[in-house]
Amino acid sequence: MKNKTLATWLTFLGGPLGLHRFYLRGFGDWLGWLLPIPTLLGLYGIMRVKQFGVDDMWSWVLLPVLGFTFAGCALTAIIYGLMTPEKWNARFNPKAPPDAAPGHTNWFTIFGIAVSLMVGTAVLMASIAFSFQRYFEYQIEEARKISQ
Repeated sequence: MKNKTLATWLTFLGGPLGLHRFYLRGFGDWLGWLLPIPTLLGLYGIMRVKQFGVDDMWSWVLLPVLGFTFAGCALTAIIYGLMTPEKWNARFNPKAPPDAAPGHTNWFTIFGIAVSLMVGTAVLMASIAFSFQRYFEYQIEEARKISQ
């Protein structure tokens, strides 16, 4: 039986590595195996920022990939946490009765939803701000090259 609270927290904490998909759908889930790719690209972007600074073009392309992946997983955690017990059990516990206990929402689930909302929103906004700032600074530098 797949527990909604555990799935919510796995999605928030281990979502960028695909842990929630493996928990809910098994190790044969191809999307679970693909999720670490944008996560690793984003981590490579962080390493480039440390090595070359924030002016490196690849870092401002790769870094938001990690943020968007994390924000998407936080949104998925919110969706899982807000799912009704009937819908949860029908989707992930089809042999269980509609009101089975693993699909119920408790305070730990609500706390997971709230943390996912706060952290996911902060990461998403920071990723958008970083990528737009770097893009516009790049455009200004290119315009300066043209005008000289």
